[in-house]
Amino acid sequence: MATAFTEDKDLDLAFPAEFIPAEVRAVLPEDLHIRPLSSTDYHRGHIPVLSVLTHAPDPGGLLRPTPTPANIGRGFKSNQVYFPIVIVSKANDQVVGTGTVFMEKKFLRGLSTVGHIEDIAVDKNQQGKKLGLRIIQALTGISEGLGAYKTILNCSDHNIPFYEKCGFSKKENEMVWPFSFGVHYLC
Repeated sequence: MATAFTEDKDLDLAFPAEFIPAEVRAVLPEDLHIRPLSSTDYHRGHIPVLSVLTHAPDPGGLLRPTPTPANIGRGFKSNQVYFPIVIVSKANDQVVGTGTVFMEKKFLRGLSTVGHIEDIAVDKNQQGKKLGLRIIQALTGISEGLGAYKTILNCSDHNIPFYEKCGFSKKENEMVWPFSFGVHYLC
């Protein structure tokens, strides 16, 4: 038996749903809904959708042994910094796509804001339907709507063509400081 679709008004959302551009909502297939992450999306499969990116473990003690609305909801409110979104299947009320933009104040730019896109993921059974594009459009729309002077993201080389189709261009390089079992070897 399929679970009934839960309306936005019945959810504890991370930020106001109106932040997501209406143009993105309008082009989504009718059987899908885009909205801010809810404190109850753990039960809708949010973490397993992220596993298309990499190993996505349960967030540890936060959700074990028994997830409750009180302990799941911690960390989901944006405080005008963190804006996670999901695409939900109306047929079964399950998360099929997700992504996040977080906003950073830049001292070099007179405290202007830059948006950082992270963790774009679409369920393997839903890929090829332009959902990744819709997530990117929603997140860049949120970033622009909040006054960012640019939106950036990091991606693997094999994802560059996808992000170029979304309107991004390659600029500069990412560097990483790896942590391995608490030991870091200097150059």
